[in-house]
Amino acid sequence: MRLSMLLSFLFCLLQSFAQGGITILIDPGHGGKDPGHLPTEEGIAQEKEIALLISNKIGYYLTNNISNVNVVYTRTDDTYPSLDERVDMANNQKVDYMLSIHINGSENSAIHGTETHIHNFESKRSYQWALMIESQFKNRAGRKSRGVKTGDDIGHSIQVLKYTEMPTVLVECGFITNKNEAAFLNSDYGQEIIASAIFRATREMLQKNHPDIDFTPLENKPVVINESNEPFYKIQIMSSIDTVSLATPQFKKLNYPVERVLVESASLYKYKYYIGPYADKQEAKKVQKDVQANGFGDAFIVTFP
Repeated sequence: MRLSMLLSFLFCLLQSFAQGGITILIDPGHGGKDPGHLPTEEGIAQEKEIALLISNKIGYYLTNNISNVNVVYTRTDDTYPSLDERVDMANNQKVDYMLSIHINGSENSAIHGTETHIHNFESKRSYQWALMIESQFKNRAGRKSRGVKTGDDIGHSIQVLKYTEMPTVLVECGFITNKNEAAFLNSDYGQEIIASAIFRATREMLQKNHPDIDFTPLENKPVVINESNEPFYKIQIMSSIDTVSLATPQFKKLNYPVERVLVESASLYKYKYYIGPYADKQEAKKVQKDVQANGFGDAFIVTFP
């Protein structure tokens, strides 16, 4: 393992052990010289890039919405830890869980949907976790679930599943070779939906298997995750690199409260500005038209699961 990568990983891990609780190793697939699956449409990022963005969002949710959960990563930039190195990071440092994030691909561009992989069904907790993830994808995130897969299903073992000594799942978040799904995965919105689903499933799994640990959300750093089964709607009016005052005259003339949200994104635009939420989409459309007529012509409706 490269020294810089090892030192960075050990630093994060020592911090997590000092804090106590459960440690989850998030593994953004591929990286560096290995791009993973390649898109078939222009303007779509490679698998390695999307996997890293989704991984960062999952880690952000886990860090800011659950107490006593510590997150470390196999990579945090465009580097390539080998499969052996990824397994060693998990086993040598004895993390509690490992979550590997990937984007799928197929020669058949019609194929789409999510899959969660485990080594075999003897991995009881991995299987439980995988079922919860696919349930969230299907029932809450509105994705097509292709179910839980094992090495027997795909005809070969996956190294990070076979050789890790803790419950490990590998999530295929969708197909980059399907035009519609690639666009979804390439969007900040789509990445948020996928990350939220994995977060909720992981939280459910931890709460069920560790009843002696307090996973009460941190009061000082809440991140809003939609907990209801009903969708709601907001109108995004703009985004910005630096903060824009909510008291700016352009906002005040709208006569609607404006919400500013800091987002985790590779884009330079770190802040988004919303009006809402609205339970009724027709009501959201009326507000959208009003906002567009008052200086924000690019305003659009965002659906939250």
